[in-house]
Formats: sequence, C-alpha cells, structure tokens
Amino acid sequence: MFYDATYILVLIGAAIVLLAQFKVKSTFKKYSRVPTSAGITGAEAAERALRDNGIYDVTIQHVSGNLTDHFNPADKTVNLSDEVCNVASLAAIAVATHECGHAMQHNEEYVPLKIRSTIVPAANLGSKAGLPIVIAGLFFSLRPLMLAGIMLFTFGVLFQIVTLPVEFNASSRALAYIERAGLLNDSELDGAKKVLRAAALTYVASTAAAVLSLLRLLLLSSRGSRRD
Repeated sequence: MFYDATYILVLIGAAIVLLAQFKVKSTFKKYSRVPTSAGITGAEAAERALRDNGIYDVTIQHVSGNLTDHFNPADKTVNLSDEVCNVASLAAIAVATHECGHAMQHNEEYVPLKIRSTIVPAANLGSKAGLPIVIAGLFFSLRPLMLAGIMLFTFGVLFQIVTLPVEFNASSRALAYIERAGLLNDSELDGAKKVLRAAALTYVASTAAAVLSLLRLLLLSSRGSRRD
C-alpha cells in the first residue's frame, strides 16, 4: 500500500541528496589538500574571525568526525572537525569561517536564525512522528489522523526551507570576512567559494527531498480521501 507510484518521489529526493553529498565530499577533499598562503589552521582562522567581529563569548572546540562542523548557540561554541580544526588548508578556512558566520548571526540576532531556532522542537517532532502518524491514518482510514501527521511533517519541511537563507548568509559572511581580513588571495578565494557552494548544495538537496516527501504524503492523503 505504501510502496506505490508516489514512492518515486522519495527515490528522486534520495538521489538528489546522495549526489549533493558526493559533491561536497569530493570538493572538500580536493581543497583540504590545498595549503594556503596564510598558513593558518581552521581554528586559528575561526579565532580571528570571532575576535575581529567583536565576539568574545564564543569558544572554539574540536569535535571528532568528518564534516561534523557546527555552531552550537546553546553553549556558544564553534565546533570544528578533525579535518578543519588543526589543519591549515583552504577547505579548513572556508568551513571554519562559515561556522563563525553562524556565530555572527547569533550575536546580531539574525531573524531567519531566530525563526529556525523557534521551530526546532516542532520540526524534530514532525520529522520523527509525522510519517508514522500519516501511515497510521492511511492504515485505519482516518483522514483526521492523516492530516495531523501531514501538518507535523510540514514543520520539518519548513525547518529545511528556513535553513537555506541561514546557511547562504553564513557563507556570505565567511567570504566577506576572508576577503576583508586577507586570509586568502584571489585564487584561493575562488576555491573557498567552491567549497561553500558545494556545502550549500546539500541544504538545497535536503530541502528538495523534504518537499518531495511532503508532496507524496499529500498525494497519498488525497487518494485515501477519494476512497472514503
């Protein structure tokens, strides 16, 4: 019942996400091998970016893993992964300053970031419970239950949509700072743009996949309604 023609939408979404992940990994791997003229590590670039932007209450931490870099507003930390924190490469500087871009957003109370933070609880609930509730509604032919599941799932999709301007803005801030501070020369800056552009594709892909999944749920709900 659930593996019908509409499932192609889920498969298309999954393929888009896989392609984006391949792109970001290959691009990051390429530029993680490129040393920079500045010769500073990701952690050093992040430290300079924070201080030069008047941010003194955010600390830099090392986290294990690959591409696990993130800014945590709860404890005000910029978390840098193995291939970024203590590595002096073009990719490391691009990623580290991008995460500092999020710290700048938080410091300035950037509106899209505040909206995203506000809907996190509903988005987490919707991402986990939305689909099971829709399936239960289909199984028991309960349209109100299906609609409740779709509404919950929509919060997860909304989170993905709001994430796009947040990530694009963080990258813009990173590139502007890199150029202003002279961390990279012109040719190196072009490489940093490619790294951040590839990273942005993963968010676009995730959003597209979420929208396609939501479309599938709406189609299934409409079909169930016609049977009633």
